[in-house]
Amino acid sequence: MLDLMPVLLMLLFSLALSVGTATIVLVARRARLRPRARRPRQQEPPPVCTHTCFLRRPAAWLAIKSRSLLAVQSALGMRHTKPCPLLQGLAGEEKLFICPPVKGWILVTGSGLPDPSDDVDACFRFLVELSRKLGHVQYFSASHMLYHHAWVRADAGRIVRAYAWAGRTLWRQGERTQAENELGVKCFGYTEPSERSLFGQPDLIAMNVDKVPLLAARWSLDPARLEERALDSERGIAGEPSLRY
Repeated sequence: MLDLMPVLLMLLFSLALSVGTATIVLVARRARLRPRARRPRQQEPPPVCTHTCFLRRPAAWLAIKSRSLLAVQSALGMRHTKPCPLLQGLAGEEKLFICPPVKGWILVTGSGLPDPSDDVDACFRFLVELSRKLGHVQYFSASHMLYHHAWVRADAGRIVRAYAWAGRTLWRQGERTQAENELGVKCFGYTEPSERSLFGQPDLIAMNVDKVPLLAARWSLDPARLEERALDSERGIAGEPSLRY
């Protein structure tokens, strides 16, 4: 009997050690499988958009020194107005679209704007009247199909600078600006020949068309390159022009 005691004690010790080890393993496994309490995620600040939007450049547009969409809408006498997202408005499907202010400028686009090639006198009257109401107003147009182009600056109801070409010079008024001189645009006289250049020669008329948005960027804004962070809003106003022009 005495000889069996050491053996029994050894068995009991081994059993206790095995049970303890199994318990530790089981507890560790359960702890590993138990879902951990999720830490509250810190809310990240919204990313600041600093890139430039490359938008479709309209065939014609106004740049008005103002921050009031309602003032521009009233001066244009727009009808059937409605809120309109920026990208939809600049897609060219609206008769008139007033872009939200950008760096103190409001752009107006749309097929409802007057075209000097249709009636240069009507375009003159429109810009003079609009400038009387709103102050500083600029007009730009550029057609890569017909090569018609124009740029006009009006202030307080007076045309400061204007040039329009549509097969011939339709309108030339005021002194050349520094930006025009730096860009090297060609402004033909009323009686000066202005036919398209022959193959292999510099095409001054086509170069003028390409430089219209560059001139717009120097005078005010290029509507095809707007900084999203500079926009006061993502919506503008769409509508139809008044019947008076």
